[in-house]
Amino acid sequence: MKSLAHFQSTTEQSAAEQAAIRKLQRGIERECLRITSEGRLAATTHPIGLGKTLTHPHITTDYAEMLLEFITPVASDIQVTLDQLTDIHSYTYRFMGDELMWPLSMPCFVGDPEDIHIARYGASHSGRMKNLYRRGLTHRYGGGMQIIAGVHYNFSVPAAMWEALAAEEGVQLDPGYISRRYFGLIRNYKRVCWVIPYLFGASPAVCQSFLDHADGQIDLKPLGKGTLYREYGTSLRMSDLGYTNKEQADLQITYNSLSDYVGRLRRAITTPSQRFARIGVKETNAQGETEYRQLNANILQIENEFYSPIRPKRVATSGETPTQALERGGVEYIEVRALDVNPFSPVGISEGQIRMLDLLLLYCLLSDSPELDWDAQQMTERNFNKVVLDGRNPRLTLNDNGYERPISDWLEELFADLQALARFMDGGSGDDYRQSVAEHYKMVLNPELTLSGQMLALMREEHLDNSHLGMQLAKRYREELQQPLRYFTEQQFEQWTQASIDEQTAREEKDAGTSFDHFLEDYFVKAKCTAAECEKS
Repeated sequence: MKSLAHFQSTTEQSAAEQAAIRKLQRGIERECLRITSEGRLAATTHPIGLGKTLTHPHITTDYAEMLLEFITPVASDIQVTLDQLTDIHSYTYRFMGDELMWPLSMPCFVGDPEDIHIARYGASHSGRMKNLYRRGLTHRYGGGMQIIAGVHYNFSVPAAMWEALAAEEGVQLDPGYISRRYFGLIRNYKRVCWVIPYLFGASPAVCQSFLDHADGQIDLKPLGKGTLYREYGTSLRMSDLGYTNKEQADLQITYNSLSDYVGRLRRAITTPSQRFARIGVKETNAQGETEYRQLNANILQIENEFYSPIRPKRVATSGETPTQALERGGVEYIEVRALDVNPFSPVGISEGQIRMLDLLLLYCLLSDSPELDWDAQQMTERNFNKVVLDGRNPRLTLNDNGYERPISDWLEELFADLQALARFMDGGSGDDYRQSVAEHYKMVLNPELTLSGQMLALMREEHLDNSHLGMQLAKRYREELQQPLRYFTEQQFEQWTQASIDEQTAREEKDAGTSFDHFLEDYFVKAKCTAAECEKS
């Protein structure tokens, strides 16, 4: 295997490798709540001027009607991606009236659970299924868990780099090889992903009202009027206060091969859960009509319910499940899901973060990656949870292959590798990656410079609680985002809006008069199939 040391060397790099590695493909998905000017959850429906969330390629909703999700196209230029994300924010604001975008991961004031309106996607079968899936999440975990916002970072390696890696190993370049290498990346990510909440965790505090909707029990301290915080906490979003499915641990899903991963995940959507069976799948309402409460009573309703801080992905075709897409064509890209919204960026993520994520994921790809059995994987998750709750504690230790070591020691070692890799990424055309490493190394030397440390310091110095800080930032970013479009055009947004309306209308007309029950039955029969079996049927 072409090793990390090769890519860290300033003498062994070929011009082709230099060019290839700079064509990393990226995409960003940013979630944020729409809130009123008083800091409450917005009760309005998704702005009609933005089109239909079921079919819009870049502006949709996640769990709730007020939980926006912005999706950039795939691009290889970091500034292009940030310009695209900024344009999506700016354009959306034009249709929000006096509402604001909440700039924190943890929600603002959450009162009555009835205030959390499940996202609506129209009357087509696919739209009803998306809504019903979210209704099931509400019954299973509560609505409060589902309005926590995050940022997903999608990452893929260019074809030219795969060619160089396969040639160095003397193996045939095919989807199987690429999938094996991506699964190696995932295993190494599991080993070191605690560094993400350490550097970029930005939810050390939470509005007290949120705890009425949370199941987890964590020791927190009061701050200001209505805020609770964790002294050394980094990301309460990723803690037990956030969205977890304790039954998922029983699935023992590992990342040693695509076939094992797919098989275990597929079993989860066919394995009944006694706990979720008690919810019921259908009920009769006061009008005597039958209504669904969830898609089914299995451990997972659909594969998307499986929670993980990283996922292997491939774009699925119509009617295809995520695992069937992986079986059909192998891993296409990686989705990193452990990022809190960056409260110090108007769009939730910064250029420096993107460069650090590039380096971390390349480090994971190029380093040796032995298999992780279930016990070892559980240890990596315990490390992650320790950093989520106490990452800025200077005395914190983590388990490294059975040995406890100070987090500061491990960070020093990791940053030395990232610095060497940054030299390769920069090559002879600037020092952007090295500057990013140097800037974030300050967070290694002083944990209070991490995003979570900065947040708590600001709240203390300005005597702000969580909600007041969020409102202050939301109003500032609204002003900053009142700007001309940088990358997209008005015409493009208008075309996406109209196309989304036309596509949803076409789906609804196609499904009119047909049975939703039969649609679901057919979907889940096909979901049990392997990709090869589906092709035959």
